[in-house]
Parts: sequence; structure tokens; C-alpha cells
Amino acid sequence: MSKGLHQLSRPKGSLFFGNTFDFAKDPLSFLTACAADYGEIVPLRFLFSSACLLTQAEHIEQVLKQPELFTKRTPAWQAVRSLVGEGLLTSEGAFWARQRRLMQPMFHQQRIAAYGETMVLYAERMVQTWQEGEVRDVHQDMMQLTLNIVTKTLFNVDMTGVAAQTIAQTLEVAMEWFFSRRKQAFLPLTGLPTPINRRYKQALQTMDQAIAALIQERRQSGNDPGDLLSLLLQAQDEDGNRMSDRQLRDELTTLMLAGHETTANALSWTWMLLAQHPAVESKLVSELQVVLGDRTPTLADLPQLRYTEQIIKEALRLYPPLFSLARAPIQDCELAGYHIPARYILIFSPWVMHRSARYFTNPLQFQPERWEHDLEKQLPKGVYFPFGEGPRVCIGRSFALMEAVLLLATFAQKYQFRLLPDQRLTPLPSMTLRPQAGILIQVTKRTKVKPRAVEGQ
Repeated sequence: MSKGLHQLSRPKGSLFFGNTFDFAKDPLSFLTACAADYGEIVPLRFLFSSACLLTQAEHIEQVLKQPELFTKRTPAWQAVRSLVGEGLLTSEGAFWARQRRLMQPMFHQQRIAAYGETMVLYAERMVQTWQEGEVRDVHQDMMQLTLNIVTKTLFNVDMTGVAAQTIAQTLEVAMEWFFSRRKQAFLPLTGLPTPINRRYKQALQTMDQAIAALIQERRQSGNDPGDLLSLLLQAQDEDGNRMSDRQLRDELTTLMLAGHETTANALSWTWMLLAQHPAVESKLVSELQVVLGDRTPTLADLPQLRYTEQIIKEALRLYPPLFSLARAPIQDCELAGYHIPARYILIFSPWVMHRSARYFTNPLQFQPERWEHDLEKQLPKGVYFPFGEGPRVCIGRSFALMEAVLLLATFAQKYQFRLLPDQRLTPLPSMTLRPQAGILIQVTKRTKVKPRAVEGQ
């Protein structure tokens, strides 16, 4: 017979609001403390709902591998859905399965390989605008760069266009709006005519108009430049049905968010970590010299850029793009012998799991070498999931990793980054995990040195 959650110890909250404002004030610290101080399942109470934090890998895996039983329909999901609609990130059931089948061919290795050259080209363009010794906000630069790449691969347009600028501005307003919602603990205040709600609503309308114009223009012209928009327009299911304009809008918005925001943040944290760990940076540069010499990286180099990839994986471990995920069972279920009522919010945090001493040695240290010998395959499912896990693992995972490795290699070849002193480098848990006030670095051109062999190469 299953036990009740009332038997479990839990963090004390206020009489009326429960743990609502403790979570809203500092979710990273709150979830970390809950995992450290309580058991494998930590009951929580928010104003309008009850929840549990899951801290055991097997329970997280159980939830993620059964999307038909554990729905995404939580308050945070509702907020994200206001931006991306019924895109792959938020849709569920038979509709999600259909959309996934339609879009899967677009992310086969051969298809995404065609975009590698675009990624390096845009990185090279940015590098050429930098000046020796200048100070830059590398987060702002990475945001601009990844947006340039995603708009080119999606729409075959450059960021100089009005549509691309409109999309960029909308995503920024969306991040601001989502952060305000998280600070309000996702209370149902979206209908209030607050300044941020009005800005967000107007930005969405403007972006929708811009995307609709791009779709209409492509339909009328019949051109096929090989971008993802063309592939989406051509995709059809087993019954010969194609996506509606609304479905196209939702999937395009989802791809923009996932392909731009997450990669930019991952690279930003990577530059910070490299600047703080010169021995890791030195080993990276040695690998780039051995594998690439003076030429720019290509897709064919990826198998040899093993340490470069390990750096990305370690940065994603310490600073996962999504700091927490949530699901809700559609019916009563059991976890670890405890009865979980339907619609309970089940929270699990990559931030917490990725930094757990139960699974990682020296978990707070930046050690890319830990990913040697296929550590990712040796870890239990539900421990390391920067791209999610199970049937709903991110469809663009290979695209994002390829992009991150190629961009890291391109920049690290040319410049050394040094952090400006006396800046607070604080993670901001919004829709994604951003640096709160950017990351200021000083760039120094690299001098050519004689390559030396890299251990393991």
C-alpha cells in the first residue's frame, strides 16, 4: 500500500502562500537547499497548487519517459505557451507526435550539417569586427550571433531586415515578461493591464505579423532556398496534410527560441568558465592548433575536437539552459512508494541534479575531463539532461551541440578572453538561465605558437 506525502519532511512556508515566495525570490538556492536538506521527494506548497521536488534520477527518468502520463500542463508551461503556442516545446499527445514526425527529417545529421558552414561564416564576420584590447559584453555578442544564425537558417534572411529585428525585440520582451511572471510565482495575473503585460502583448502581435508576412511571401514566390521554412512548408503527414500558417508560426517561434536563446547562454557561460580556468583554456587552444592549424573549423573536424566538446558539456552541466522542468500526472500515480495525486506539479531541476555530489565528483568544479570515456552514457538517466530526456528530448540537440562546438573553436582560435574584475556574475533564472548583468570581457588576439600534442589525441 502506498504512503501519503504528509509523512515526508518539507521546507516550512507561510500559512497562506506556502513556499511560493521562497521559490520566486531565489529558485536556484531554494531548490538546492530542498535537495540537500530533505529526502528524495520533497513536498512543496504554492498558493494555488501542491508540488513535489524530485531529487532521485530514477524518479525523474520515470516521469520523462512517459509523456503520455505526465503532462506539461503546469503554470510555467502556460506562460511559455503564450509565446510559442502549440509548437513542439508545448504541444502534447497525438498532435505533438504528428508534428514531431513532420519535423524529424529536418534534424537528421545530413540536413543540419549543411548549416555548419553558415555558423562558422557568421562567427568569422563577428570576430573581424573586434578590436585588440576592447571590452565587450560577450553575452550580448553571443545573443546577436546566434540570432543571426537562426534567422538565416530558418528564413534565409539577415538580421539587417525589419522582420529579423522585430523577432529579436519580441524575444527580449518575452524574457523580461517571463521573468516577471516567475517573480510572481506564476500567479494568474496575465490579464491585468500592467506595463510589462501590455508590452508583451504588443510585441507578440508585431512578431506574428512579421512571421506571417515571411510565410506569405515564401508561399507566393515558390522559392526554395533550402532553409527550415521551406522544409516546414513542404512537410506533409501520411495523409498528405501540411501545416497551417498558425502551426508554421508556432514551430518557427519555438525553433527561434530554442536555437537562439539556449545556445547563446551556453556559450556565454562557457567563456566565463574558460576565463576563470586558464589551464583548461590552454588545453583547448592546443587541441585547436593540432586539429585545425590556421584554418577555420568545419563539420568534418568535430570528431577530432573532443576536448572542445567536453568543455561545452561541462558548461551545460554547471549552467544548464533550463534550470528546472515540471510535469503533472494526468491521474493518481505512485513514486518511490508514495501516492501522488493527479495534477500535482512534479518539479525536477537540471541545476540541482547536475551539481549533485551523489553523481559527480567535485560537482562545483569546472572539469571538462570528467566527460572522457563516455561518462554521459555511464550516468543513470535523469542525472544529466540539459536537453531533456526520453521521447521528448530536444529535437535540435545535435544542431545545438554542433553550433556550440564550431563557434567555440572559431572564437578561441582568434582571441583570448579575460574577465573584467569586480563584476558580479549572477545567474538569472528566467525562461532560460541568463547572466543577470551580462559578462564583460577584454579580448586579446592570440599569437601563433607551435602546436603541441594534446593528451588523448
